[in-house]
Amino acid sequence: MKLTHLKSLLVAVCTLLSVAQLKAEERVVATVDGHPLMQSEVQKALGKRANTEANRKAALDDLINDFIVQREIQQSGIKVNYAYVDQVIENIARQNGITYGQLLDYLDSQRITLNQYRQQIAHQMLMEQIRHQSIGKTIQVEPQEVQALAKEMMEKAKANGKIKAVTGTQHRISHILLKTTPILNDKQAKQKLTEIAADINAGKQTFEQAASANSVDYASAAEGGDLGWNFLDIYDPAFAKTAKNSKKGVISAPFKSQFGWHILKVTDTRESDRTEDAYMQKAYEQLVDKQAEAASKDWVKALRDRATIKYF
Repeated sequence: MKLTHLKSLLVAVCTLLSVAQLKAEERVVATVDGHPLMQSEVQKALGKRANTEANRKAALDDLINDFIVQREIQQSGIKVNYAYVDQVIENIARQNGITYGQLLDYLDSQRITLNQYRQQIAHQMLMEQIRHQSIGKTIQVEPQEVQALAKEMMEKAKANGKIKAVTGTQHRISHILLKTTPILNDKQAKQKLTEIAADINAGKQTFEQAASANSVDYASAAEGGDLGWNFLDIYDPAFAKTAKNSKKGVISAPFKSQFGWHILKVTDTRESDRTEDAYMQKAYEQLVDKQAEAASKDWVKALRDRATIKYF
């Protein structure tokens, strides 16, 4: 009995020591935006590599990178279209001058199933989309940078006698804006604008009077709906498209933009200098390309730069 009791005690002590050792090893070694990474995860990532400080650091870096990439995949909401994957596989066969059946035979000789190959292609496509999306998120160009570079480029072009004047069409537009409310839905807003346009065309009121009385773009309403001289690319796409297709002095049909329902009238057009705008665009593109090139070399690092990583 005493021997049995002693054995039980020894087993209990050994178990407690093992648990204590496990708890000592199982600790938080880093956090990524508050998410903990554990020592046991690092040991698993270490794999067959020697348990040295350098290898542990490399394993932890791999773990952080994997976590960040997987999180980006989940947050992106990107889904792989397997019908498109199958088309890609067929194109791979065609580009290599073999039939689809011959491709399957080759995969079989390499002990790769069609489903495994589909998964590999799908993963590559997913990672490429994540890469492009991630690079786009890392690009941040400040207006001051664009202005400074554009000024530098213009001065250099002038000094070399190579500056090229760029012109574009400015539009002077008046509009009336209505926003939908709990008591004015889309159908009613459109109908009201149709009636307002009909009254203007019938001479019952002027466009300026109608804008002052009805438009909820209060700044332009105070000017009779006049938005002044502008290039169309500053406007909402739906607004710009309608203005571009409108004849001078003719009231447009009601249309909807992201701001609400409008009718507009182009009161005049003119050709204006856009040289500075052109150089601003060139400067912006140059800065974006430079950042994109840097980010594309190591897009995972770009993701890491946006994360808060703490080591313990």
